[in-house]
Amino acid sequence: MSLFYKRLSRLLTGSLLAAATSPMVLAQGLGNSPYSALGLGEPYSQANVTNLGMGSLGISNSNPFNLNLQNPALLGTRPPYTLFEVGILGQSKSISQNVTNTQQTQRDFGGNLGYLALAFPANSRWTMSLSLRPSTYVDYQTRQYAQVPGTIYEAEYNYTGRGGINKASFASGFRIGKNIYLGAEGSYLFGNVTNTSDSRVLINDAATGIQDVRIARINRINYSDVVWRLGAAWRPKLSTDWTLNIGATVDPRSRVNARETDIYQQVSLAGTNISAADTLRINSAGKATVPQQANFGISIERNNKLLVGVDVGVQQWSQYRTITDQPGSFNNGYTVSAGLEYTPKYNSTRYWDLVSYRAGFQYNRLPYLVDGAQVNDVSGSVGLSLPIGAFLVNRINIAVVGGQRGALIGTQIREQYLRFALGFSLTDRWFRKSVID
Repeated sequence: MSLFYKRLSRLLTGSLLAAATSPMVLAQGLGNSPYSALGLGEPYSQANVTNLGMGSLGISNSNPFNLNLQNPALLGTRPPYTLFEVGILGQSKSISQNVTNTQQTQRDFGGNLGYLALAFPANSRWTMSLSLRPSTYVDYQTRQYAQVPGTIYEAEYNYTGRGGINKASFASGFRIGKNIYLGAEGSYLFGNVTNTSDSRVLINDAATGIQDVRIARINRINYSDVVWRLGAAWRPKLSTDWTLNIGATVDPRSRVNARETDIYQQVSLAGTNISAADTLRINSAGKATVPQQANFGISIERNNKLLVGVDVGVQQWSQYRTITDQPGSFNNGYTVSAGLEYTPKYNSTRYWDLVSYRAGFQYNRLPYLVDGAQVNDVSGSVGLSLPIGAFLVNRINIAVVGGQRGALIGTQIREQYLRFALGFSLTDRWFRKSVID
Protein backbone atom coordinates (compact mmCIF):
# COMPACT_ATOMS: atom_id res chain seq x y z
CA MET A 1 0.00 0.00 0.00
CA SER A 2 2.71 2.49 0.93
CA LEU A 3 4.48 2.70 -2.47
CA PHE A 4 1.19 2.97 -4.31
CA TYR A 5 -0.10 5.60 -1.91
CA LYS A 6 3.06 7.70 -2.15
CA ARG A 7 3.10 7.52 -5.95
CA LEU A 8 -0.57 8.43 -6.20
CA SER A 9 -0.17 11.28 -3.70
CA ARG A 10 2.67 12.76 -5.75
CA LEU A 11 0.66 12.34 -8.93
CA LEU A 12 -2.48 14.07 -7.67
CA THR A 13 -0.77 16.93 -5.84
CA GLY A 14 1.81 17.77 -8.48
CA SER A 15 1.81 18.75 -12.13
CA LEU A 16 0.19 15.48 -13.18
CA LEU A 17 -3.10 16.70 -11.73
CA ALA A 18 -3.72 18.01 -15.22
CA ALA A 19 -4.69 14.52 -16.31
CA ALA A 20 -7.77 14.77 -14.13
CA THR A 21 -9.11 17.47 -16.45
CA SER A 22 -9.36 15.08 -19.39
CA PRO A 23 -12.84 14.21 -20.68
CA MET A 24 -12.43 10.52 -19.75
CA VAL A 25 -13.36 11.22 -16.12
CA LEU A 26 -16.51 9.40 -14.97
CA ALA A 27 -18.73 11.12 -12.40
CA GLN A 28 -20.07 9.49 -9.25
CA GLY A 29 -21.36 10.95 -5.99
CA LEU A 30 -20.81 14.69 -6.22
CA GLY A 31 -18.66 14.28 -9.32
CA ASN A 32 -14.98 14.02 -10.15
CA SER A 33 -12.66 15.03 -7.31
CA PRO A 34 -8.91 14.62 -7.91
CA TYR A 35 -8.22 15.26 -4.22
CA SER A 36 -10.45 12.34 -3.24
CA ALA A 37 -7.48 10.04 -3.95
CA LEU A 38 -5.91 11.24 -0.70
CA GLY A 39 -6.68 10.13 2.84
CA LEU A 40 -10.11 8.54 3.37
CA GLY A 41 -11.57 10.44 0.41
CA GLU A 42 -13.38 13.71 -0.16
CA PRO A 43 -15.47 14.57 2.94
CA TYR A 44 -19.14 15.42 2.64
CA SER A 45 -20.40 18.39 4.61
CA GLN A 46 -22.03 17.23 7.85
CA ALA A 47 -24.42 20.19 7.79
CA ASN A 48 -28.10 19.72 7.01
CA VAL A 49 -29.74 21.80 4.27
CA THR A 50 -30.81 24.58 6.64
CA ASN A 51 -27.25 24.93 7.97
CA LEU A 52 -25.73 24.83 4.47
CA GLY A 53 -27.74 27.93 3.62
CA MET A 54 -25.92 29.94 6.29
CA GLY A 55 -22.31 28.89 5.71
CA SER A 56 -22.74 25.53 7.51
CA LEU A 57 -23.24 27.40 10.79
CA GLY A 58 -24.48 24.91 13.39
CA ILE A 59 -22.32 24.44 16.49
CA SER A 60 -24.28 26.79 18.77
CA ASN A 61 -27.62 27.40 17.02
CA SER A 62 -30.78 25.34 16.74
CA ASN A 63 -34.23 25.77 15.21
CA PRO A 64 -37.55 24.27 16.44
CA PHE A 65 -38.71 23.42 12.89
CA ASN A 66 -35.46 21.90 11.55
CA LEU A 67 -32.91 19.37 12.73
CA ASN A 68 -29.28 20.26 13.44
CA LEU A 69 -26.98 17.29 14.09
CA GLN A 70 -23.65 19.13 14.02
CA ASN A 71 -23.74 19.40 17.82
CA PRO A 72 -25.56 16.51 19.56
CA ALA A 73 -26.07 18.64 22.69
CA LEU A 74 -28.53 20.83 20.74
CA LEU A 75 -30.97 17.91 20.58
CA GLY A 76 -31.78 18.84 24.17
CA THR A 77 -33.11 22.21 22.99
CA ARG A 78 -35.79 20.66 20.80
CA PRO A 79 -39.53 20.91 21.55
CA PRO A 80 -41.34 17.61 22.32
CA TYR A 81 -42.11 16.73 18.70
CA THR A 82 -40.84 14.01 16.39
CA LEU A 83 -39.01 15.33 13.34
CA PHE A 84 -38.04 13.44 10.19
CA GLU A 85 -35.67 14.98 7.62
CA VAL A 86 -34.26 14.00 4.25
CA GLY A 87 -31.72 15.94 2.19
CA ILE A 88 -30.55 15.66 -1.42
CA LEU A 89 -27.33 17.20 -2.76
CA GLY A 90 -26.20 18.14 -6.27
CA GLN A 91 -23.10 19.86 -7.57
CA SER A 92 -22.01 21.46 -10.84
CA LYS A 93 -18.27 22.05 -11.04
CA SER A 94 -15.61 23.44 -13.36
CA ILE A 95 -12.10 22.01 -12.86
CA SER A 96 -9.20 23.98 -14.36
CA GLN A 97 -5.40 23.90 -14.35
CA ASN A 98 -2.59 25.65 -16.21
CA VAL A 99 -0.56 23.09 -18.17
CA THR A 100 2.38 24.30 -20.30
CA ASN A 101 0.92 27.83 -20.24
CA THR A 102 -2.46 26.55 -21.46
CA GLN A 103 -5.56 26.44 -19.29
CA GLN A 104 -7.33 23.08 -19.40
CA THR A 105 -10.90 22.87 -18.13
CA GLN A 106 -13.40 20.11 -17.49
CA ARG A 107 -17.05 20.54 -16.45
CA ASP A 108 -18.64 17.98 -14.21
CA PHE A 109 -21.91 17.25 -12.40
CA GLY A 110 -22.92 14.82 -9.67
CA GLY A 111 -25.58 14.26 -7.06
CA ASN A 112 -26.32 12.05 -4.08
CA LEU A 113 -28.59 11.50 -1.11
CA GLY A 114 -27.35 13.86 1.59
CA TYR A 115 -28.91 12.33 4.71
CA LEU A 116 -31.87 10.66 6.39
CA ALA A 117 -32.54 11.65 10.00
CA LEU A 118 -35.17 11.11 12.67
CA ALA A 119 -35.31 12.89 16.05
CA PHE A 120 -37.79 12.02 18.81
CA PRO A 121 -38.22 13.06 22.45
CA ALA A 122 -37.66 10.74 25.42
CA ASN A 123 -39.01 13.37 27.83
CA SER A 124 -39.12 17.15 28.16
CA ARG A 125 -35.34 17.35 28.77
CA TRP A 126 -34.05 14.54 26.56
CA THR A 127 -34.16 14.00 22.78
CA MET A 128 -32.58 11.24 20.70
CA SER A 129 -31.90 10.88 16.97
CA LEU A 130 -31.04 8.31 14.32
CA SER A 131 -29.37 9.28 11.05
CA LEU A 132 -27.74 7.82 7.96
CA ARG A 133 -25.50 9.82 5.66
CA PRO A 134 -22.40 9.51 3.45
CA SER A 135 -19.20 10.59 5.18
CA THR A 136 -16.61 10.54 2.36
CA TYR A 137 -16.43 9.58 -1.30
CA VAL A 138 -13.66 8.62 -3.72
CA ASP A 139 -14.10 9.31 -7.44
CA TYR A 140 -11.19 10.01 -9.78
CA GLN A 141 -9.65 8.72 -13.00
CA THR A 142 -6.38 10.04 -14.42
CA ARG A 143 -3.99 9.08 -17.21
CA GLN A 144 -0.33 10.00 -17.63
CA TYR A 145 2.20 9.44 -20.41
CA ALA A 146 5.95 9.51 -19.78
CA GLN A 147 9.12 8.55 -21.63
CA VAL A 148 10.82 5.35 -20.44
CA PRO A 149 14.38 6.42 -19.47
CA GLY A 150 17.07 5.13 -21.84
CA THR A 151 14.60 3.96 -24.53
CA ILE A 152 12.60 5.33 -27.44
CA TYR A 153 9.36 4.05 -25.92
CA GLU A 154 6.62 5.83 -24.03
CA ALA A 155 4.76 4.42 -21.02
CA GLU A 156 1.09 4.90 -20.13
CA TYR A 157 -0.06 5.09 -16.49
CA ASN A 158 -3.71 4.95 -15.40
CA TYR A 159 -5.03 5.65 -11.90
CA THR A 160 -8.66 5.11 -10.85
CA GLY A 161 -10.48 5.28 -7.53
CA ARG A 162 -14.07 4.52 -6.53
CA GLY A 163 -15.97 4.06 -3.29
CA GLY A 164 -16.57 5.86 -0.02
CA ILE A 165 -17.47 5.62 3.65
CA ASN A 166 -20.99 5.92 5.10
CA LYS A 167 -22.06 6.79 8.62
CA ALA A 168 -25.01 5.47 10.65
CA SER A 169 -25.42 7.46 13.87
CA PHE A 170 -27.30 7.49 17.15
CA ALA A 171 -27.21 10.75 19.09
CA SER A 172 -28.65 11.94 22.37
CA GLY A 173 -28.94 15.41 23.89
CA PHE A 174 -29.92 16.42 27.46
CA ARG A 175 -30.86 19.64 29.17
CA ILE A 176 -29.18 20.03 32.57
CA GLY A 177 -30.61 22.75 34.74
CA LYS A 178 -32.05 25.79 33.01
CA ASN A 179 -29.77 26.48 30.03
CA ILE A 180 -26.90 23.94 29.93
CA TYR A 181 -26.98 21.10 27.40
CA LEU A 182 -24.78 18.03 26.93
CA GLY A 183 -24.84 15.45 24.16
CA ALA A 184 -23.00 12.56 22.52
CA GLU A 185 -23.12 10.84 19.16
CA GLY A 186 -21.92 7.34 18.33
CA SER A 187 -21.46 6.57 14.62
CA TYR A 188 -20.77 3.31 12.85
CA LEU A 189 -18.52 3.90 9.83
CA PHE A 190 -18.75 1.38 7.01
CA GLY A 191 -17.73 1.27 3.37
CA ASN A 192 -14.86 0.50 1.05
CA VAL A 193 -12.46 2.25 -1.30
CA THR A 194 -10.89 0.63 -4.37
CA ASN A 195 -7.80 2.21 -5.94
CA THR A 196 -6.55 0.74 -9.22
CA SER A 197 -3.30 1.54 -11.01
CA ASP A 198 -1.92 0.04 -14.21
CA SER A 199 0.92 0.76 -16.59
CA ARG A 200 2.22 -0.45 -19.97
CA VAL A 201 5.06 0.36 -22.33
CA LEU A 202 3.63 1.40 -25.72
CA ILE A 203 5.34 -0.98 -28.15
CA ASN A 204 2.85 -3.18 -30.09
CA ASP A 205 5.39 -4.00 -32.83
CA ALA A 206 3.59 -6.05 -35.51
CA ALA A 207 6.86 -6.89 -37.31
CA THR A 208 8.36 -8.66 -34.30
CA GLY A 209 5.07 -9.83 -32.80
CA ILE A 210 5.73 -7.98 -29.54
CA GLN A 211 2.46 -7.11 -27.86
CA ASP A 212 1.88 -4.59 -25.08
CA VAL A 213 1.43 -6.05 -21.60
CA ARG A 214 -0.47 -4.19 -18.91
CA ILE A 215 0.79 -4.40 -15.32
CA ALA A 216 -2.19 -3.89 -13.01
CA ARG A 217 -2.47 -3.40 -9.27
CA ILE A 218 -5.77 -3.37 -7.38
CA ASN A 219 -5.98 -2.17 -3.80
CA ARG A 220 -9.25 -2.46 -1.86
CA ILE A 221 -9.79 -1.33 1.74
CA ASN A 222 -12.91 -2.08 3.75
CA TYR A 223 -13.58 0.19 6.73
CA SER A 224 -15.83 -0.61 9.71
CA ASP A 225 -15.67 0.89 13.19
CA VAL A 226 -17.39 3.13 15.72
CA VAL A 227 -16.40 6.79 16.21
CA TRP A 228 -17.66 9.37 18.70
CA ARG A 229 -18.61 13.02 18.93
CA LEU A 230 -19.14 14.91 22.20
CA GLY A 231 -21.01 18.19 22.44
CA ALA A 232 -21.97 20.91 24.91
CA ALA A 233 -24.00 24.10 24.74
CA TRP A 234 -24.88 27.03 26.99
CA ARG A 235 -27.86 29.25 26.11
CA PRO A 236 -28.36 32.04 28.71
CA LYS A 237 -31.04 34.70 28.27
CA LEU A 238 -29.59 38.20 27.87
CA SER A 239 -32.98 39.87 28.08
CA THR A 240 -36.63 39.14 27.40
CA ASP A 241 -35.97 39.10 23.65
CA TRP A 242 -32.31 38.12 23.24
CA THR A 243 -30.47 34.83 23.89
CA LEU A 244 -26.74 34.11 23.73
CA ASN A 245 -25.82 30.68 22.29
CA ILE A 246 -22.42 29.08 22.88
CA GLY A 247 -21.54 25.56 21.72
CA ALA A 248 -18.57 23.25 21.31
CA THR A 249 -17.93 19.76 19.91
CA VAL A 250 -14.99 17.36 19.95
CA ASP A 251 -14.44 14.35 17.71
CA PRO A 252 -11.71 12.41 19.55
CA ARG A 253 -8.80 10.90 17.65
CA SER A 254 -9.92 7.51 16.30
CA ARG A 255 -8.21 4.37 15.12
CA VAL A 256 -10.61 3.00 12.49
CA ASN A 257 -10.50 -0.74 11.84
CA ALA A 258 -9.88 -1.68 8.21
CA ARG A 259 -8.97 -4.68 6.08
CA GLU A 260 -6.86 -4.42 2.94
CA THR A 261 -6.48 -6.61 -0.12
CA ASP A 262 -3.66 -5.80 -2.55
CA ILE A 263 -3.32 -7.72 -5.85
CA TYR A 264 -0.71 -7.45 -8.63
CA GLN A 265 -1.21 -9.03 -12.07
CA GLN A 266 -0.11 -9.01 -15.73
CA VAL A 267 -2.91 -8.82 -18.29
CA SER A 268 -3.18 -8.36 -22.05
CA LEU A 269 -4.83 -5.32 -23.61
CA ALA A 270 -7.87 -7.51 -24.25
CA GLY A 271 -8.09 -8.19 -20.50
CA THR A 272 -6.80 -11.77 -20.60
CA ASN A 273 -4.71 -12.83 -17.61
CA ILE A 274 -1.11 -13.49 -18.62
CA SER A 275 0.08 -14.52 -15.19
CA ALA A 276 -1.54 -15.74 -12.00
CA ALA A 277 -2.46 -12.98 -9.57
CA ASP A 278 0.26 -12.13 -7.07
CA THR A 279 -1.57 -11.37 -3.82
CA LEU A 280 0.55 -8.98 -1.77
CA ARG A 281 -2.09 -8.77 0.97
CA ILE A 282 -5.42 -10.47 1.40
CA ASN A 283 -7.88 -9.19 3.97
CA SER A 284 -4.95 -7.88 6.02
CA ALA A 285 -6.11 -6.10 9.20
CA GLY A 286 -4.95 -2.61 10.14
CA LYS A 287 -6.13 0.70 11.61
CA ALA A 288 -6.36 4.11 9.94
CA THR A 289 -5.77 7.07 12.26
CA VAL A 290 -8.38 9.82 11.94
CA PRO A 291 -7.16 12.95 13.80
CA GLN A 292 -9.09 14.84 16.45
CA GLN A 293 -11.46 17.59 15.35
CA ALA A 294 -12.72 20.42 17.56
CA ASN A 295 -15.38 23.05 16.82
CA PHE A 296 -16.56 26.14 18.69
CA GLY A 297 -19.54 28.35 17.91
CA ILE A 298 -21.18 31.47 19.24
CA SER A 299 -24.40 33.14 18.11
CA ILE A 300 -26.96 35.64 19.31
CA GLU A 301 -30.68 35.13 18.74
CA ARG A 302 -33.81 37.23 19.02
CA ASN A 303 -36.88 35.09 19.79
CA ASN A 304 -36.83 32.85 16.68
CA LYS A 305 -36.76 36.00 14.51
CA LEU A 306 -33.09 36.80 13.91
CA LEU A 307 -29.93 34.76 14.47
CA VAL A 308 -26.33 35.76 13.72
CA GLY A 309 -23.34 33.54 14.52
CA VAL A 310 -19.78 32.38 13.88
CA ASP A 311 -18.23 28.88 14.02
CA VAL A 312 -14.54 27.93 14.08
CA GLY A 313 -13.22 24.40 13.58
CA VAL A 314 -9.73 22.86 13.60
CA GLN A 315 -8.49 19.37 12.70
CA GLN A 316 -4.96 18.04 13.11
CA TRP A 317 -4.58 16.33 9.73
CA SER A 318 -0.81 16.11 10.19
CA GLN A 319 -1.58 13.17 12.53
CA TYR A 320 -3.45 11.19 9.86
CA ARG A 321 -2.07 7.71 9.15
CA THR A 322 -3.07 5.05 6.63
CA ILE A 323 -3.88 1.50 7.75
CA THR A 324 -0.20 0.63 7.19
CA ASP A 325 0.77 3.56 9.46
CA GLN A 326 2.03 5.73 6.58
CA PRO A 327 1.68 9.55 6.92
CA GLY A 328 -0.66 11.32 4.56
CA SER A 329 1.60 14.35 3.91
CA PHE A 330 -1.20 16.63 5.14
CA ASN A 331 -1.08 19.89 7.05
CA ASN A 332 -3.48 20.84 9.83
CA GLY A 333 -6.67 22.47 8.56
CA TYR A 334 -9.23 24.89 9.93
CA THR A 335 -12.66 26.28 9.03
CA VAL A 336 -14.36 29.61 9.76
CA SER A 337 -18.11 29.99 9.12
CA ALA A 338 -20.41 32.97 9.56
CA GLY A 339 -24.12 33.12 8.90
CA LEU A 340 -27.51 34.57 9.70
CA GLU A 341 -31.14 33.49 9.67
CA TYR A 342 -34.17 35.78 9.53
CA THR A 343 -37.87 34.93 9.97
CA PRO A 344 -40.20 37.96 9.72
CA LYS A 345 -42.72 36.76 12.33
CA TYR A 346 -42.64 33.13 13.47
CA ASN A 347 -46.06 33.28 15.24
CA SER A 348 -47.92 35.04 12.42
CA THR A 349 -50.83 33.57 10.44
CA ARG A 350 -49.57 35.13 7.20
CA TYR A 351 -47.62 32.70 5.02
CA TRP A 352 -44.70 34.92 3.97
CA ASP A 353 -44.13 36.00 7.57
CA LEU A 354 -43.25 32.36 8.34
CA VAL A 355 -40.65 31.91 5.58
CA SER A 356 -37.07 31.79 6.93
CA TYR A 357 -34.24 33.38 4.94
CA ARG A 358 -30.55 32.51 5.35
CA ALA A 359 -27.14 33.64 4.13
CA GLY A 360 -23.60 32.68 5.06
CA PHE A 361 -19.90 32.53 4.30
CA GLN A 362 -17.26 29.86 4.87
CA TYR A 363 -13.47 29.83 4.64
CA ASN A 364 -11.77 26.44 4.61
CA ARG A 365 -8.02 25.95 4.99
CA LEU A 366 -7.75 22.47 3.51
CA PRO A 367 -5.02 20.00 4.51
CA TYR A 368 -3.93 19.40 0.90
CA LEU A 369 -0.50 20.61 -0.19
CA VAL A 370 0.35 21.48 -3.82
CA ASP A 371 3.89 22.65 -4.57
CA GLY A 372 4.31 23.29 -0.84
CA ALA A 373 1.26 25.59 -0.71
CA GLN A 374 -1.93 24.75 1.20
CA VAL A 375 -5.21 24.79 -0.74
CA ASN A 376 -8.03 27.16 0.31
CA ASP A 377 -11.78 26.79 -0.21
CA VAL A 378 -13.94 29.94 -0.04
CA SER A 379 -17.73 29.88 -0.47
CA GLY A 380 -20.90 31.90 0.04
CA SER A 381 -24.41 30.53 0.48
CA VAL A 382 -28.08 31.47 0.60
CA GLY A 383 -31.13 29.49 1.63
CA LEU A 384 -34.75 29.56 2.69
CA SER A 385 -37.41 27.41 4.32
CA LEU A 386 -40.96 27.29 2.98
CA PRO A 387 -43.72 26.19 5.39
CA ILE A 388 -46.08 23.47 4.11
CA GLY A 389 -48.77 21.11 5.40
CA ALA A 390 -51.34 21.37 8.14
CA PHE A 391 -50.66 24.27 10.52
CA LEU A 392 -47.59 25.08 8.35
CA VAL A 393 -45.24 23.22 10.72
CA ASN A 394 -43.46 21.23 7.98
CA ARG A 395 -40.74 22.75 5.82
CA ILE A 396 -39.23 22.57 2.35
CA ASN A 397 -35.61 23.68 2.78
CA ILE A 398 -33.47 24.99 -0.06
CA ALA A 399 -29.81 26.03 -0.09
CA VAL A 400 -27.39 27.14 -2.80
CA VAL A 401 -23.64 27.29 -2.21
CA GLY A 402 -21.17 28.85 -4.65
CA GLY A 403 -17.43 28.81 -4.14
CA GLN A 404 -13.90 28.19 -5.32
CA ARG A 405 -11.26 25.75 -4.16
CA GLY A 406 -7.65 26.27 -5.16
CA ALA A 407 -6.30 28.81 -7.64
CA LEU A 408 -4.59 28.86 -11.03
CA ILE A 409 -1.16 29.25 -9.45
CA GLY A 410 1.67 26.88 -10.43
CA THR A 411 0.32 23.35 -10.75
CA GLN A 412 -2.59 23.91 -8.37
CA ILE A 413 -6.09 22.96 -9.53
CA ARG A 414 -8.94 25.46 -9.38
CA GLU A 415 -12.41 24.10 -8.74
CA GLN A 416 -15.34 26.51 -9.15
CA TYR A 417 -18.55 24.90 -7.94
CA LEU A 418 -22.24 25.49 -7.45
CA ARG A 419 -23.97 23.16 -4.98
CA PHE A 420 -27.71 22.70 -4.66
CA ALA A 421 -29.40 21.20 -1.62
CA LEU A 422 -33.06 20.31 -1.20
CA GLY A 423 -34.49 19.05 2.09
CA PHE A 424 -37.80 18.19 3.70
CA SER A 425 -38.60 18.52 7.41
CA LEU A 426 -41.73 16.72 8.62
CA THR A 427 -42.97 17.35 12.17
CA ASP A 428 -45.42 15.24 14.18
CA ARG A 429 -46.21 14.52 17.81
CA TRP A 430 -45.65 10.94 19.02
CA PHE A 431 -46.14 9.25 22.39
CA ARG A 432 -49.14 11.35 23.43
CA LYS A 433 -50.95 10.18 26.51
CA SER A 434 -54.52 9.08 25.88
CA VAL A 435 -57.17 11.37 27.34
CA ILE A 436 -60.27 9.66 28.74
CA ASP A 437 -63.38 11.80 28.97
